[in-house]
Amino acid sequence: MRTGRPKAILTLTLDERRELESLAHRSRSAPAMARRARIVLACAEGRNNKTVAHRLRLTSATVCKWRARFVRDRVDGLYDEPRPGAPRTITDDNVEHVIIRTLESTPRGATHWSTRTMAKASGLSHATISRIWQAFGLQPHRTETFKLPPDPLLVPKVRDIVGLYINPPEHAVVLCVDEKSQIQALDRTAPLLPLRPGQVERRTHDYKRHGTTSLFAALDVKTSRVITEFHRRHRSVEFRQFLDAIDAQVPPPFDVHIIMDNYGTHKTPLIRNWFAKRPRFHVHFTPTYGSWLNLVERWFAELTNKQLRRGAHRSVRELEAAIREFIDAHHADPKPFVWTKPADEILASIARFAQRTADAQAAHIYVTNH
Repeated sequence: MRTGRPKAILTLTLDERRELESLAHRSRSAPAMARRARIVLACAEGRNNKTVAHRLRLTSATVCKWRARFVRDRVDGLYDEPRPGAPRTITDDNVEHVIIRTLESTPRGATHWSTRTMAKASGLSHATISRIWQAFGLQPHRTETFKLPPDPLLVPKVRDIVGLYINPPEHAVVLCVDEKSQIQALDRTAPLLPLRPGQVERRTHDYKRHGTTSLFAALDVKTSRVITEFHRRHRSVEFRQFLDAIDAQVPPPFDVHIIMDNYGTHKTPLIRNWFAKRPRFHVHFTPTYGSWLNLVERWFAELTNKQLRRGAHRSVRELEAAIREFIDAHHADPKPFVWTKPADEILASIARFAQRTADAQAAHIYVTNH
């Protein structure tokens, strides 16, 4: 019986494992090098090539190549081999100088480097700077925001909610609940110029306001169907009315697990008493600043991208009609949002990010004091 080509035995020393984990996770690693390090680490766990390829979303041939290279040349085998052609004119010292300067300094009078300011400072061409930044995954022109959850119950809350997504309880409905408040009915000050060959759609930058509405939504995690209501305000009174609608639409034999955030209207005595009288309802609060755990936010993003952002509505009635049309289209072909990341991976990622934040703060304090 044929069993295929035998795999090369792959074992790691303690030093090799540390170096590979550093390459796989540190922010300064080139994406290709980080991917190769993750391949080797996964293979070292005893998994076969197909399993590793499926886990990392790569081809089996790619996994086989870097597994064999590591077995033959160890960590050095993961680096790119010299390529044919003219000798390099940019030395490793030049590249290192650009990388260090990009990461550890800023140009005078600016908050970040551009290819041309770095080229002027380093004596290289802006095209060379662009290639160096691309090779090391550096994008000084981009910035992102973040917020670390300060919730002392972060770990149990993450495990609880992710557990509901990955292993939902039997004879129960899991609903992600939230409000999209103050949705504005906006109309442009001039007619829209539609899409034409060679010309994108155009609209005026200014607009007229015609009132607001608030959308209350409960997303069924299993079916992706959404229970919705419109209200002019979003107080606890309106939220209780929405809970009554949920209670009426979910058949009595089923328990109801509600995932929602810590907004004030969700914790008033009125709402607490409502839940106390209905034992089949179970509330699961997301961590503070952890709304990304609530899948209904993903559905709200679809609504915004496909209907609200480019829509023009001359009244609240038109706005609500457009939202209902989107909901009807969604229900015609509902596709559930599938949560795939385990709680342990999420918490490990938050821990790494928190450590990086603490290190950056310590470095800033040290530089300020010295």
